[in-house]
Amino acid sequence: MTGPVIHVLDERTVNQIAAGEVVERPASVVKELVENAIDAGADLIRVEVTTDRTHVTVIRVQDNGVGMDRADAALAFREHATSKIARIDDLDRVATMGFRGEALASIASVADVTLVTRPKGGEVIAGTKVRIRGGGAPEVAEVGAPEGTTLEVRDLFFNTPARRKFLKSLHTELAHIHGVVERTALAHPEVSFRLVHNGRERVATHRTTDLRETAASLFGTDLHTDLIPLAFEASPVKVGGYISRPAHSRADLYQVFLSINARPISSPAIVRALKEGYGTLLPADRYPVAFVTLTVDPAQVDVNVHPTKKLVRLSREREICDAIVSAVRAALDGRDLLSAPAARPAPAWKLPAPVPPRTTGIAEAPALYARSDRRLRQTSLPLAGAERNLLPEIEVLGQVDATYIVGRAENRSLVVIDQHAAHERILYEQATEKQQDGQKTQELIVPVLITFTAQEAELVKDALPALEEEGFALGEFGPDTYAVSAIPIVLGRMEDPAVVRDLVSALIREAPRDPVGRREAITRRVACRGAIKAGDPLTHEQMRRLVDQLAHTKSPYTCPHGRPTVLSFSPDELAAMFRRT
Repeated sequence: MTGPVIHVLDERTVNQIAAGEVVERPASVVKELVENAIDAGADLIRVEVTTDRTHVTVIRVQDNGVGMDRADAALAFREHATSKIARIDDLDRVATMGFRGEALASIASVADVTLVTRPKGGEVIAGTKVRIRGGGAPEVAEVGAPEGTTLEVRDLFFNTPARRKFLKSLHTELAHIHGVVERTALAHPEVSFRLVHNGRERVATHRTTDLRETAASLFGTDLHTDLIPLAFEASPVKVGGYISRPAHSRADLYQVFLSINARPISSPAIVRALKEGYGTLLPADRYPVAFVTLTVDPAQVDVNVHPTKKLVRLSREREICDAIVSAVRAALDGRDLLSAPAARPAPAWKLPAPVPPRTTGIAEAPALYARSDRRLRQTSLPLAGAERNLLPEIEVLGQVDATYIVGRAENRSLVVIDQHAAHERILYEQATEKQQDGQKTQELIVPVLITFTAQEAELVKDALPALEEEGFALGEFGPDTYAVSAIPIVLGRMEDPAVVRDLVSALIREAPRDPVGRREAITRRVACRGAIKAGDPLTHEQMRRLVDQLAHTKSPYTCPHGRPTVLSFSPDELAAMFRRT
């Protein structure tokens, strides 16, 4: 035997391993430093980011918090040194953003870090400067400094090049930084945030007691008037914040912001509860804009589940989700849901519990009939091989719940057709044919202007080559605004900014990297957005046209996503259901 095979790792190696869990990318550094600033009582936090053409080179976070004296400043970089907890029992009621004490040690192990700080109160005139590079010995000196703390991080991952290699593009990394600042600002409207990139201010919020004002600062004043307040309390949770009217929905989860006890979190269970509260007011593939704040006894929340503390464990999750469902229903109940502008009229229906089936007001029916007619005309051109008819002859009998077409087949079967899924299939096959014919781009008569959030604008810059490859033409038209002058031909005459914005957002966030997968994602999403919707009333003649168009597709029995379009019940099956056999 040559010697022991088990080794005790040195402190620098331990910190670099810990850094792999805590510091995934530049945005992780911003998150940890901003959280420390909040825990230090700051109500003004300035984040400055400097980049070259390919990387984030400097991150500087300055706050007006309580600051530190010389002894604490040097001790702050020790592994598991923290002011947030003192003993194991404190973990049961964590009320601060951070508590493990590993953030500064981990960051300093993979970067060049300089801290400058001075305590508040005027008793200490001089500040303290601490510099650590790559986990080495700290250099401590006296320095002139304002009250509060400034942390500067340079050369992130300089001594772990493999980790730097796995970072995404510069614009993607900047988008993650924007996301951190947005989420933290929404969880702490009482704090003023500034995000500056290469000297240009990109985010600015002001101290306020109204979360809606912070949301408007981040996402535009148009959103301000569209938000509905949440105010609901049922043990063990108090639900607050704001949700959007159904008409102001999105195709992704980007603008669903959740916080528990002022900690930004993500939770699929809470998102499902939020959607459940809307019931049939939202299509299955749409999400509200939501800023939901939950207040829970800290003893009911385990924030020590993951190193980044984004995921939490709730001991009474089912009861909390039930409260969120009730909060959303109570907020929407009796509201005027038509007052906000929308691409599609929102039903003026009251929301009792349980959620009622979709119905349509008489006053809005003519407009919906006309829109359905336009959509059916768009798909009236024959498909290649249109002489085929893969469905049996169907006699249309009527419509149920403004969603399903009911008919009788020639073999005496009862047929039920999902009108949205059916029209999706028709649009999808027509769009695919246009692509195969080599048609790709169509110029718009009037360019469509789309304003993105600061985070999305960074992602758009990164996605421009892929968007152009798929037939979009976008040009910058002011801060975070793009003019769309051409769109894929498969969009037909869809020039609604909301539609184009949804498609661009979906591409920059979700679409596969390979061209074939990207094109398929576009085609499916276009078909979904352009199709007749569940809840759209149809005339008898419109139903017959839709069934006829479906019959001449190559695959009439499923939509592009694989859901059934047609269900059939034979006389024997119906007899069995009624126990007549």
